[in-house]
Amino acid sequence: MTEVRLEIGYEEHEDGQTLTPLIEQLVADEEKSQALTSLIIGDWGGAYEDTPDEFLPVLIAAAPKFPNLRHMFIGDMDSEQCEISWIRQTNLGPLLSAYPQIESFYIKGGVDLELEPLEHENLQELVIISGGLSSVLLQSIQKAKLPNLRKLELYIGVDDYGFDGNLEDDILPFLYNNPFPKLVSLGLKDSDLQDEIAVAAAKAPVLAQLEELDLSEGTLSDTGAEALLNSEGVRTLKRLNLNYHYMSDDMMNKLRRFSQQTGITITMDEQQDLEEEWRYPSVTE
Repeated sequence: MTEVRLEIGYEEHEDGQTLTPLIEQLVADEEKSQALTSLIIGDWGGAYEDTPDEFLPVLIAAAPKFPNLRHMFIGDMDSEQCEISWIRQTNLGPLLSAYPQIESFYIKGGVDLELEPLEHENLQELVIISGGLSSVLLQSIQKAKLPNLRKLELYIGVDDYGFDGNLEDDILPFLYNNPFPKLVSLGLKDSDLQDEIAVAAAKAPVLAQLEELDLSEGTLSDTGAEALLNSEGVRTLKRLNLNYHYMSDDMMNKLRRFSQQTGITITMDEQQDLEEEWRYPSVTE
């Protein structure tokens, strides 16, 4: 595996540098471009004010030069570079379409993010990390044509940082009207609706095809966990991710016993302070 990371620092950005020359240099290095399997785009220098539109045409045009590229990550930056809720994205659908061989596509940041068209024969993994996903984006994913998608992981977020949808229209369709026939890992996470999602997931038909359910990083409490414990569908899973939660010690012990009885691997690290007046998902601002 050959991985390349490209990014521009703040000072470089202030001096007028962009990602475009770095992509062009990578293309010009035939040995490296031919061997490239993973491309990570970090900070493009001013992600809080500039979108990827400056370098996107060059990256799209470069597609034939990266025949072995299988994984791409757009926006891999930490909070010191740019808070996640400040990262300005754009329509990345044409980028994904330009790389028909891509199997794994990661995106960080939800501001102005679009994925149109979202049709791809070979994509197996789609992960979107955000402080808040828009209703428009969530519904476009529901309508996507991704026949080989095996993993879908969505950081739903909160309304203060971009989530403007609701449970019924924007989240439940992934559980009750799943459009992805090969999906085995589903993450609906980082939400202040985590209990409601868990209660719905406990009786959802999608469980019959899943190996892993990820409800981590949100405000899950004993209410949602109790529904999972009482679910026959959950018993068919191999893995249940409940990391970062507001469950009590008693409920965690019940889940440990449940794990022993069923053989399901249950992770529930990062227990939060149950006495906190306000409960927040892990990733917001």
